[in-house]
Amino acid sequence: MENLSELAIVVDPERDNVAIARAFIPAGTPVLWQGHTLTVCADIPPGHRFALSSIPAGEWVRQYGQPFACSKGLAPGDPVNDETVESVVPPIDADRLVLQTPQLPAWEGPLPTFNGFHRADGQVGVRNWVLIVPTSMCSSHAAAQIAARAEMQGFYTRERYPNVDGVVAIPHTGGCGGPYPQAGACRRGTHENTLRILAQHIGHPNVGAALLIELGCEKTNLAAFDAYFGADGLTARSGKPVLRLSIQEDGGSQAVIARGLALVPELLAAADKVSRQPAPLSALALGLECGGSDAFSGLSANPALGRASDLLVRCGGRSVISEVPEFCGAEHLFAQRAVNRQVAADVFALLEWYRAYAAARGGHSLTENPSPGNKDGGLLNITIKSLGALAKSGNAPVVGVLDYGDWVWDHTASGVYMLNTPGYDPPSVTGLVGAGCQLVCFTTGRGSVFGNAIAPVIKIASNDALYARMPGDMDLNAGAVISGARTLPEMGRAIFDTILAVASGKQTKAEINGHREFNLWEIEGLLL
Repeated sequence: MENLSELAIVVDPERDNVAIARAFIPAGTPVLWQGHTLTVCADIPPGHRFALSSIPAGEWVRQYGQPFACSKGLAPGDPVNDETVESVVPPIDADRLVLQTPQLPAWEGPLPTFNGFHRADGQVGVRNWVLIVPTSMCSSHAAAQIAARAEMQGFYTRERYPNVDGVVAIPHTGGCGGPYPQAGACRRGTHENTLRILAQHIGHPNVGAALLIELGCEKTNLAAFDAYFGADGLTARSGKPVLRLSIQEDGGSQAVIARGLALVPELLAAADKVSRQPAPLSALALGLECGGSDAFSGLSANPALGRASDLLVRCGGRSVISEVPEFCGAEHLFAQRAVNRQVAADVFALLEWYRAYAAARGGHSLTENPSPGNKDGGLLNITIKSLGALAKSGNAPVVGVLDYGDWVWDHTASGVYMLNTPGYDPPSVTGLVGAGCQLVCFTTGRGSVFGNAIAPVIKIASNDALYARMPGDMDLNAGAVISGARTLPEMGRAIFDTILAVASGKQTKAEINGHREFNLWEIEGLLL
């Protein structure tokens, strides 16, 4: 007979009534728990749960000390799955929320710094890209061709432009068809968001110069940019060169690709004028993302990333957590960390908006969360997934709520921000970078490989098996927490040190593998 701690994990021994298997536990295994013996009644895969005590029908099943499902009648050792529990989101009374705004300890000793690219507008980048931006799907081919040929044909080399990371395009499918945002729409609609996200990538601290290309007749053409930001507003806002081409006015596709390539050396030379210099961590915004999660994500990678996020906030930095549907059932725990009641109310309001948005789309955004892969990894329902996902945000104060297309640097407070994005990782990460995050930490339990066009993405594996299978894609192995090789504080510090190294130029595995993804959230205007 083995002690339970050797076979499984109990997150909160005082309040939890389930345990999570570290590895496969066969049916019939006797386990010693708090002086009593229980027998596991069925095969329990890694990351899945079994009951520690009798849980009568109708009573809450708890992990992290929080309810996440209702028992259908569980005996000690019974598996916790769709047959034995009902996945019910616990009721939350926002009006009775008691704020418990945390206070992180002050940083002891000299504050760490990173070496970044100081921009004219006062922001600091961790990369220095020349960015080719199509205003719509209709100009995406030309933009992609210019970026690809610039590197393939030797326009860009590290030897010639040592301070530049390269030439990259952000092709996308937005900007042309579909309705304009309706007057009175809740939050912003698709085309306004497209303008804002593209402009914020041009103005991003990781970009040193940009070329903006239109077809000419699309809804987000150059005239639309001028109407929204003012003539030459992008250059004025970013303080960097932003050149323009029009496929319909400048001779067609091949002519624009040739003219774009002719402009690339000018843009590279402008970007190369800036070199890395020391910068404070108060100039850094970190995106917090999880994808392809499993039950171990909420026990290792996510809480370890939360520790790293807290260290960044203690140094004056800020973190941004996204994926609104993955707050469902746990939003009260996040809201109670708010710095005031208005911020707490904004958290609840965003969840209500997202529920209405999902309902208007036939429930698609919530009913497909967790994904089949999440469930295979032990994430039974949205509440247990949210409880684990929330751990990425650490214990720092929640200082603000951002809409998709908002800019985090319009706010002055250090702390954690919540950003409105879907639970789908590609548009969520694009939203984080579009909000001004210079780099992203991405935890995964199943194995996610995509990156970002202009921001480094640090991949953190939640378990040893994943890290062993995909060492060429994972930067860090938080599975060491599950195996006992590292404590959560040690893993959090390792992530923090990696953040500093990447911010100063160390390449991530996603960058080495050439991942440069960009994916807009084409949200439709929703009248409420």
